[in-house]
Parts: sequence; structure tokens; C-alpha cells
Amino acid sequence: MTTPFEPDWFKSSYSGGSGTECVECACSVDGTLIRDSKRAEGPVVHVRAGAWSAFVRSLARDGLR
Repeated sequence: MTTPFEPDWFKSSYSGGSGTECVECACSVDGTLIRDSKRAEGPVVHVRAGAWSAFVRSLARDGLR
């Protein structure tokens, strides 16, 4: 019998304290999981590792526009 995967969710240190606009992320075996922190039981987006790395590099290079 296998143990179910329980993601270890975290928020960015840049998240506001009001709790109105935040996402949570968790690492999976092959990528990153993303969800709305206000809807923990809601949908989860799975982004493959290569795509997530490219996204983070783009943010570091270009910032948000």
C-alpha cells in the first residue's frame, strides 16, 4: 500500500498580511502545485518543473509588467 502524497503548502514572504490576494505553492515529484489560499479545497494547478523554472527566471529577469 502506498502513502498518499500530502503537499507541504507555503506562501511567499512577499504575501500581504490582509490575506485577500495570495496563492500557495507546494513542490511535487515533477513540478510545482499552485492554489488559491482562500480556497484550500479548490482546484490546484500543476506546473511541470521546466515550465516553473522558466517562469521564475522570467520574473527575475523582467519583473512583473
